[in-house]
Amino acid sequence: PRTRPRLVFHTQLAHGSPTGRIEGFTNVKELYAKIAEVFDISPTEILFCTLNTHKVDMQKLLGGQIGLEDFIFAHVRGETKEVEVTKTEDALGLTITDNGAGYAFIKRIKEGSIINRLQTVCVGDSIEAINDHTIVGCRHYEVARMLRELPRAQPFTLRLVQPKKAFDMIGQRTRAGKSPGEGRAASGKETLRLRTQGPAVLEEGPSSSEEEAARRVDDLLESYMGIRDSELASTMVEAAKGSPSVAQLAQGLDSVLGEFAFPQEFVAEVWAAVCHPKGDKE
Repeated sequence: PRTRPRLVFHTQLAHGSPTGRIEGFTNVKELYAKIAEVFDISPTEILFCTLNTHKVDMQKLLGGQIGLEDFIFAHVRGETKEVEVTKTEDALGLTITDNGAGYAFIKRIKEGSIINRLQTVCVGDSIEAINDHTIVGCRHYEVARMLRELPRAQPFTLRLVQPKKAFDMIGQRTRAGKSPGEGRAASGKETLRLRTQGPAVLEEGPSSSEEEAARRVDDLLESYMGIRDSELASTMVEAAKGSPSVAQLAQGLDSVLGEFAFPQEFVAEVWAAVCHPKGDKE
């Protein structure tokens, strides 16, 4: 049998560190464990990872796929802060995502929203507790639901953890120009697909039409549920492509993603966005 090639990825701590090499992981939790082992920290110190940039860039978040040329930057726990919020509107203006290993964090803050007016809350902050009730281990959709269900006009407290800042490492990082891998473009030909169950697999990168469909579904997730999750969106695109009707898509999603309890109108919009992206009525 043909020997599988060794897949070795380069990694750094985003606030500054030597470059490490990792391999032999099949899912996000194992990836974090490998990074933690290289840098002699606990896996729970890692809030999230970005690809090819050390900045808190929510467009470069590591999801369930890594390009073979991607450089991984791990953002670790920094300062903890608490902020009191009064919910004067139904929507707080937060979009939540998670790292696939137990931490939910803020991916987007809507301009002009309740949260946008609080200067201490930032994109990239991990939400550790709501009213002293820890949410570590909760999925992003659960956190979004908790925040939506909080009563109006009643103050509540968010305990947040921000990523560690890089101020003390700026000289070390920029002395030789960009960090290793900074701005590096992935080949786009093959990616390592991480699985929740089973081994990771090498596969061709998504086509431009599949990427566009996933972006549309991700936008729908944000509109309906207050979350963004590119890997979930890609999974739903694959399911919709193989479903001849909305009813069959709903049945398929319920069998594999039943915990999300997607509303029927959302499933219909997903099917239309993937199968009839130009609004075809056929």
